Amino acid sequence: MEHTQPKLEQHKKSWQQVFFAIFTARMLTALVMGFAGGLPLFLTSTVLQAWMKESGVDLGTIGLFALVGLPYTLKFLWAPLMDRYIPSLLGRRRGWLLIWQLFLTAAIGLLAFSDPSQLLMMTAVAALLLSFFSASQDIVIDAYRRESLSDDEQGMGAALYVSGYRIGILLATGGGLIMADYMSYQSVYLVMATVMAGSIIATLLAKEPEMNHGHPSTLREAVINPFKEYFTRKHAILILLFIFLYKVGDTMASQMTIPFYLELGFSKTEIGSIVKLFGFWATIGGTFLGGLMIMRFGIFFGLIWFGLLQALSTAGFAALAVIGYNPVALGFVITFENLSAGLGTAAFIAFMASLTDKRFTATQYALLTSFMGMPRVFAAAPTGFMAESMGWFSFFIFCTLIALPGLLLLYWLDKRLQTES
Repeated sequence: MEHTQPKLEQHKKSWQQVFFAIFTARMLTALVMGFAGGLPLFLTSTVLQAWMKESGVDLGTIGLFALVGLPYTLKFLWAPLMDRYIPSLLGRRRGWLLIWQLFLTAAIGLLAFSDPSQLLMMTAVAALLLSFFSASQDIVIDAYRRESLSDDEQGMGAALYVSGYRIGILLATGGGLIMADYMSYQSVYLVMATVMAGSIIATLLAKEPEMNHGHPSTLREAVINPFKEYFTRKHAILILLFIFLYKVGDTMASQMTIPFYLELGFSKTEIGSIVKLFGFWATIGGTFLGGLMIMRFGIFFGLIWFGLLQALSTAGFAALAVIGYNPVALGFVITFENLSAGLGTAAFIAFMASLTDKRFTATQYALLTSFMGMPRVFAAAPTGFMAESMGWFSFFIFCTLIALPGLLLLYWLDKRLQTES
């Protein structure tokens, strides 16, 4: 069986080629599908939390609703079904997209007709279904993007996908909460269901990726072969270790930023205003710039240099701990952190896409993204205790330094892969 090795070095485009590559139907599809993926993500958390709070649901129950997000962590378990089976309409990727988007629209509508104050169990079931269908849609969107774009287009495709994702999140969270001041929560969710239904148009108009590499012919092949193919590659375990380590410092620092800002004396309004004003646009700009740079200079360039910028931005929190309350310094730190995070995310998503075998894209990409999310659980969990015992300055310096092993491992892997190729 032919193995897919990570392509840290790839064909690099001229700036003219980069410019023309952006304005294609494939890239527009990546942007729109990112929006469709981001829209439902926080409809089971931010907006729903506000609805439950105003309906008199106790805080303990509201906290337990975080469990409805479990499908996002476990999505690799049913991803093989979407590699194995091909719907009769629209093909393997668009067919599944249509199915999940129809179910998503229905689940958002079901949530609209629930009532946390009277029908809390119905609300929980609707939220869980919404989360499951949303995670399933993410599986197919990731597979579609990987299969419809060449390796040297993955960075820009990831950038546009993340930009669309962020816009979808902004509409669902900020837009949803603003609308809730002027209409009922039922109406808010019906509006969101209508917007979600609109994404079906993009699915119908998109081009189905060619299936030149074949696909699993049995369910057993779909479940076993993606893992067998990956773990028989050279350095498979070390690559997974790198995926775990690459954003671990950034993740640990981010877990504690809100308590850190509050302890320095910033008000919630100051934090929210600066994050929304600078953070959102810095992330969008970072991902787009990252996509351009990766297409021009390659994935390895992006992973190394953007990873260093991520570490440097984490050190900015340590500097803020010394400066103390200063809104200008906070704006600079948040902008730099979000910009570097956007750059790193574009490179990281492109790298993981390049790892997948196109026969098993849905399963392998779901596995890699689940592994990428592990630091949010395991590394972020003890950060509160660490910050208390170490102090803010030492804690953020530690988060900066913990990023270096991943970058050193990447450098070693790149040299080894070049030697063996």
